Amino acid sequence: MQLQSKVNTINNKKKIFNDPVYGFISIPHEIIFDVIEHPYFQRLRRIKQLGLTHLVYPGALHTRFHHVLGAMHLMTKAVATIRRKGHEITDEEEKAVLLAILLHDIGHGPFSHALEHDIVCGVSHEDISEYFMERLSQEFNGKLDLALRVFRNEHHKKFLYQLVSSQLDMDRMDYLNRDSFYTGVSEGKIGSDRIIDMIDIVDGNLVLEEKGIYSIEKFIVARRVMYWQVYLHKTVVAAEFMLIHVLRRAKELVQSGHLLFGSPALLFFMEQNISSDDFKNNPDVLAQFSRLDDFDILGAIKVWQHSNDKVLSELSTRLINRDLFKIEVSKTPFESEKITEIKNSVTSMLGISKEEIGRFVYADSLRNNAYNEDKENIRLLMKKGEIMDLAKASDNLNISALSTPVEKYFLSYPRYK
Repeated sequence: MQLQSKVNTINNKKKIFNDPVYGFISIPHEIIFDVIEHPYFQRLRRIKQLGLTHLVYPGALHTRFHHVLGAMHLMTKAVATIRRKGHEITDEEEKAVLLAILLHDIGHGPFSHALEHDIVCGVSHEDISEYFMERLSQEFNGKLDLALRVFRNEHHKKFLYQLVSSQLDMDRMDYLNRDSFYTGVSEGKIGSDRIIDMIDIVDGNLVLEEKGIYSIEKFIVARRVMYWQVYLHKTVVAAEFMLIHVLRRAKELVQSGHLLFGSPALLFFMEQNISSDDFKNNPDVLAQFSRLDDFDILGAIKVWQHSNDKVLSELSTRLINRDLFKIEVSKTPFESEKITEIKNSVTSMLGISKEEIGRFVYADSLRNNAYNEDKENIRLLMKKGEIMDLAKASDNLNISALSTPVEKYFLSYPRYK
């Protein structure tokens, strides 16, 4: 009877997810099922992958949970390809690299990148992901220790880390296909199966066979397109800056003694300026962070519409009702005279002080770098065995051009007559 019970328990962990992008995704190891079931991981169901992008593309309501499962699925394919080409990946290393990609985004807070530096101070989501992995490894009696080493690039097989974090990683492979699918921006769709089938290992590093060059060219062009059309879409940028300043204003009020509505976890981070040291020295900080998601922020903003503070009320009401700020984009910085003129007009229109105008008029820049030659480059394995950088091997002149960052400038402010 005990044996049968144990078998049933194991079989119950062999779950299958029906994913709209890839079809059926299976869970290959029991520990992965256990991690997915953990409340830390389930929180990702409540964090949208693309933040406020649904205000422009209504279908973009998918979550970080969707994304990391998809990235794990692609990782299983990458591991199978590498093994098929004669390179050893042990069962333990397979578990580790699958767990590393599964947990690479677990440190994202509400609305992901938009509020990454406002919920906490100077702590990246990668750092917080590492703190979560350390805590999970303790809870699972060290079963995530090897995954942590892969995540930190401390394992001797460097290509495992490169599969998790590089310019040819499974993270990018999934988010381009997935974000393209949910936004309907078809230009972002890539041939991930073809690219994964072309990967190989040379001298311990991830490379791509030469015959996959056209697929990888399309991958980089797709990334550039997705940045301008989706991630840095000007209306999305306007909404995200409004969200940033809603939270900053609320935090300013709370820290000056005002009582504001908020969940216990949200108020915990608004009352304090949490740094990396706080995560390391106080276990309660990570516990509080694990209770934060998009619903904490949206629930608070709905209530803040009725705040006595004019700045907080105005920003919150506009954001909830999608009365978004106008945004202008230029190849050159906006002249200070124009910015001053707009600030004066908005100040008069809203009846706010000059000290408060910075919450309503934003001048900043957008940067798009589809292929970053300052990072670990994508290496091609040529037919004669030579290893070449993609930008040098490609006959597509766009690849060299795409390695040069493009910077644009924007000016965002409330519409006025």
